[in-house]
Amino acid sequence: MSILVSDTSVLIDLERGSLLEPLFGLSHAFVVPDILYQRELANNIGPDLMQRGLRVEALSPTEVGRATVMARARAALSVPDTFAFALAESRTWTLLTGDGALRTAATQAGLTHHGVLWVIDEMEREAVLDNGRLHAGLTTISTHPRCRLPSDEVQARLGRLMPSQP
Repeated sequence: MSILVSDTSVLIDLERGSLLEPLFGLSHAFVVPDILYQRELANNIGPDLMQRGLRVEALSPTEVGRATVMARARAALSVPDTFAFALAESRTWTLLTGDGALRTAATQAGLTHHGVLWVIDEMEREAVLDNGRLHAGLTTISTHPRCRLPSDEVQARLGRLMPSQP
């Protein structure tokens, strides 16, 4: 079982698409750093996510130091993002992010990372949800005004996930 350290953007996108429940049906464990949970999830969807299986991880002093160095070096990253990066990097877990600056940092550091479309692919591959619901969820995510997913990749998946006509 792989462990995925998520940022908030992925969770928000999946919530928009009503895909949080099936997320926890995947054969992966999902974690967030404690500071991300407290700042961005605790007063919103956090308790529900924890009931579903989300783990909240505290960073070691060394990991906090790495996050602090990242925050100073990369002003575009939020503090919770730097904590997610440091957690994934230190423990050699996979980073799950939709944030462009965080993806760039992960690529430059050689850190394995994925985004929402990969999660959709995993849901399809593991058949945790039928294609019609995946199609509907991705459609909702991709039509949101704040969606930044690459439209060509979204369209390819929507075509593949198109429910069969009777």
